[in-house]
Amino acid sequence: MSTVTITLPDGSELEVESGATVEDVAYEIGPGLGRDTVAGRVDGELVAKEEPIEADAELQIVTEGSEDYLEVLRHTASHVFAQALQRIHPEAKLAIGPATDEGFYYDVDGVELDQDDLRAIQAEMEAIIEADYDVERVELSRNEALEFYEDNPYKQEILEDEAAGEGPISFYRQDDWQDLCKGPHVSSTGAVGAVELLNVSAAYWRGDEDRATLTRVYGTAFPDQDELEDYLEKREQAKERDHRRLGTELELFSIPDVTGPGLPLYHPNGKTVLRELESYVTEMNLDEDYDYVETPHLFRTELWKQSGHYDNYVDDMFLLDVNDEEYGLKPMNCPGHAMIFDQTTWSYRDLPERYAEDGKVYRKEQRGELSGLSRVWAFTIDDGHLFVRPDQIEAEVSTIVDMIFEVLETFDLEAEVALATRPEKSVGSDEIWETAESQLREVLADLGLEYDLEEGDGAFYGPKIDFAFEDALGRTWDGPTVQLDFNMPERFDLTYTGADNEDHRPVMIHRALYGSYERFFMVLIEHFNGKFPLWLAPEQVRILPVSDTNLAYARSVADRLDEAGFRVEVEDRDWTVGKKIQGTHEDRVPYMLVLGDEEESAGQISVRDREEREEKGIEFESFLDHLVAERDERRIEPDFLAE
Repeated sequence: MSTVTITLPDGSELEVESGATVEDVAYEIGPGLGRDTVAGRVDGELVAKEEPIEADAELQIVTEGSEDYLEVLRHTASHVFAQALQRIHPEAKLAIGPATDEGFYYDVDGVELDQDDLRAIQAEMEAIIEADYDVERVELSRNEALEFYEDNPYKQEILEDEAAGEGPISFYRQDDWQDLCKGPHVSSTGAVGAVELLNVSAAYWRGDEDRATLTRVYGTAFPDQDELEDYLEKREQAKERDHRRLGTELELFSIPDVTGPGLPLYHPNGKTVLRELESYVTEMNLDEDYDYVETPHLFRTELWKQSGHYDNYVDDMFLLDVNDEEYGLKPMNCPGHAMIFDQTTWSYRDLPERYAEDGKVYRKEQRGELSGLSRVWAFTIDDGHLFVRPDQIEAEVSTIVDMIFEVLETFDLEAEVALATRPEKSVGSDEIWETAESQLREVLADLGLEYDLEEGDGAFYGPKIDFAFEDALGRTWDGPTVQLDFNMPERFDLTYTGADNEDHRPVMIHRALYGSYERFFMVLIEHFNGKFPLWLAPEQVRILPVSDTNLAYARSVADRLDEAGFRVEVEDRDWTVGKKIQGTHEDRVPYMLVLGDEEESAGQISVRDREEREEKGIEFESFLDHLVAERDERRIEPDFLAE
């Protein structure tokens, strides 16, 4: 019998018979671990404990204490949902039901469901959990599997596409119900603990809008009720902070159906925030000697073919015919920047050359995946592309990482760092990729940064360092990125003259400090719950005259604030002071000045902030000095009234 070498997380190695399962290996390590094994990660892939290992591999054992345990549990919860659904609606045809970061979903056909139907299904799920059925892996022959799903075209397609070969097909059975599945799953339905069905939506089969529209039911699951209740509380907070709702209430942006999906319109308030974000990043770029450039919204597809985007992005591109020539709206800005670099002759002394552009790009996302500003068709990247000598890579990447951390600190955001390596669909030689990945590892090590490894998540042209924002509710969102690219300079034949008077190939660094303005704006709306810091707030001060007799004084104060560069409005509607204060709070304006006869006669102001703190008898110049400092220092929290 042949053997294979298993490498464990601590670096130790274990020789086992080829074909030994994950669970077998766990028992080899120790009987306690064997009993506790739920699943495993084999070369990074989460698999069932029954999965045989046929070749040398790296292995992590998954137990109840592992980070992966919740994903396994939620996968089982999706099966509990499907069993409960078919108990109530035997006619339902099951499609797919994976675990997700938030819980799970199941796509079904043949039954119409709405939010009210979920209560009965959840009650049946709870009964299945209470029954604590064993979850067992069973194997059927291909013919048996096809016969079992003779009335289900979705499962038959999965069998045809993803279970090729003549070997047995794995199912998971609980009580008298079973479903086609590779696993992994927890040992019994009772391990699920607590479930909640959340909502119903529509989804295209396999994400293809030209195929069947299915019903998608979302849910979540946890080992116990306390964890579920904590999640549901945070979910309610997330609803209150939902950028789509706040975007409407605060008149920041809209996405009307008539203008097209995923194409946001920014209202004056929203554009004000964007202008401030643009100004901030422009200031940073100019301080680091970036030159601003501009490229058009579309190019002939010859450019995209040369860059490699056409082969890798054509399904996500908006293409159009112009005089029998094919053009494409740009999905990225980098080929245009490469063309600008190519128009000049460069010496090694000229590098690095740094370009920046707030460039609008277009990606044809599936309509069902569009959501507010988080996923759109048209978005703007605070793009930067650097053309550097190989010996300049580490210094330039380190500077970019420093800039990203400055952004994080300015907005009071935490971030998770990851190194994303070569994807399956990529361009360039193994040697180029190994060099690029090694360079980024060295930078991360030199900076002393902890990072996760995201194997296969790099860009098609090079590896990258990704930063994911963590907001006030602990959720993470894709954000800044630094990408090292040895391939595009090769494809565009970019050169510079070296000290040896020979042509040399520059290295291209792609970077974005926000990621995209749309995604970053969305994060800020929800992170701050619409209560933007003073420097970002669309309206920074609102003046509330107590009566019409105080209007002239209110406008004179407004003029002085306006001269100092602040965004200020006078609330001159015929409202009571209480109603004016309430309206200002609802609009989340950082400061309001209440001006009545007492303030006017003393030449002073009364200040309230949106946290309902109040101070009377304030000298205007004192308040103005504070405002200027709070704005110019880009403070996150106001502290004037607390001093």
